[in-house]
Amino acid sequence: MHAGISNRGIDNPANAAEWALAEIVNQPHILKRAVDEIDRVVGKNRLVQQRDLSQLNYVRACAREAFRLHPVATFNIPHVSLSDVTVSGYFIPKGSHVLLSRLGLGRNPEAWDEPLKFRPDRHLNTGSQQPVQLTEPGLRFISFSTGRRGCPAAELGTEMTMMLLSRLLQGFNWSVPRGTSLLDHLQSKDAFSSPPLILHAGPRLPAHVYPMTS
Repeated sequence: MHAGISNRGIDNPANAAEWALAEIVNQPHILKRAVDEIDRVVGKNRLVQQRDLSQLNYVRACAREAFRLHPVATFNIPHVSLSDVTVSGYFIPKGSHVLLSRLGLGRNPEAWDEPLKFRPDRHLNTGSQQPVQLTEPGLRFISFSTGRRGCPAAELGTEMTMMLLSRLLQGFNWSVPRGTSLLDHLQSKDAFSSPPLILHAGPRLPAHVYPMTS
């Protein structure tokens, strides 16, 4: 599925959307809650639009959780230490190549309760009306890189991730093919999924809502 929905330049959003979809379908109560939110905010007589994305807070939490648990790359791009420095008790000599483990940050048990479980609720702040952010300034995980040389298109990547995931959830009823399981896909401790995600998709909206192509 990933190869079919991604192309050069959108690997990170496509990766997050695929992992989120797999995790959501594997937990029917999460799937129902996400779809119910989309139906409440958008309805079934039109497709999700960009203006809707800030109101889909639970879907945003699902996408953020996918970025945390399933980063697109194991490590961040390397940096070089410009001087001798000590970080959290570790001495890093000048000239050292330093890499941040995306996988290690997002699955750090000191930062996350039950880090290997897909729990979107952990990102919801019931006391705030602000949309859930898909980036993490506190460096507890990395979605679109970080720092002065972080991804310049993080906002665009956020919108692409949300649009892709929201329309996949809104437009189709998803199910696991008979005789197959998502466990092998989801229990991988690597950054990349193997075997590929295979799901059945059936339309859940009126026919006139779907774009027609000639």
